[in-house]
Amino acid sequence: MENIRIATAQFENKSNDKDHNLSIIDKLSKQAAIQGAKVIAFHECSITGYTFARNLSRSQMLELAEIIPGGKSIDTLIQIADKNNIAVLAGLFEKDKDDNLFKAYVCVDKHGIVAKHRKLHPFINPHLLPGDQYTVFEFEGWKCGILICYDNNVIENVRATTLLGANIIFMPHVTMCTPSTRPGAGFVDPDLWKDKTKNAVRLRKEFDGIKGKEWLMKWLPARAYDNGVYVVFSNPIGMDDDQLKNGCSMIIDPFGDVIVECRSLDDEFVIAELTSEKLKQAGGFRYTQARRPELYKDIIGKNHVSELKISWLNPNKDQI
Repeated sequence: MENIRIATAQFENKSNDKDHNLSIIDKLSKQAAIQGAKVIAFHECSITGYTFARNLSRSQMLELAEIIPGGKSIDTLIQIADKNNIAVLAGLFEKDKDDNLFKAYVCVDKHGIVAKHRKLHPFINPHLLPGDQYTVFEFEGWKCGILICYDNNVIENVRATTLLGANIIFMPHVTMCTPSTRPGAGFVDPDLWKDKTKNAVRLRKEFDGIKGKEWLMKWLPARAYDNGVYVVFSNPIGMDDDQLKNGCSMIIDPFGDVIVECRSLDDEFVIAELTSEKLKQAGGFRYTQARRPELYKDIIGKNHVSELKISWLNPNKDQI
């Protein structure tokens, strides 16, 4: 496989303003292409906005969602990919011909849709249905997978996507800086964002602390390391509805090392050059080769029985 340059982006989306969000996607895609990126990845629901959907009725969700392919936003995204000569990954709410609702994330290039993933574990709105399959596709000689936000917290999903051949897994999120039962979790005061220049030091401390990146780094690099894959993580910066998000979009290599990361408080992207050599040098490659599925296939495949009950709409759980 030849080396490939991939960009991951952060930007402040506007709730239910597809035209605005697509204009930012267009601007950043153009800039990334000029700098040599072949692909640029944006966050979960980057086209539509995310957190505001928790309050929408089924009829409102159907009005917001689009058919894929055929929806206006996807057509615009393909035009963006075409004129800028770059593949673009972005997310939105999807409806099918029977008005079933999903959380979708697509990869498009100038020729059309390359891949579409439906979130396996959606919870922001009760009318969303879970996807029922993994997503692996080929791009520029690389095998790529997509897992949206909470999909990545269920570790079996990342391993399964790896076992299906993925070398790169795109992990779009809207996460961090939300309340949870985990120690130290919580919102970051939105008032700080009203003058982000003045409050830059305080914001960075909050964004990098246990409410944000410090928590993320407890587990995200492990997904790359254990599976020997590149992880392309994308997350919004700024206000998403009434919640302040901390960006930190990054690319992690198969050794679990962050090789590039967005560090500003503005709309931004970073680019990394991915090399195939790391895929076999990293421990994760050896670990997958050493697997003995006969020992645990019946255990892993069993239904999980627990007395703990989890509500996907619990406002105090991590929205990841």
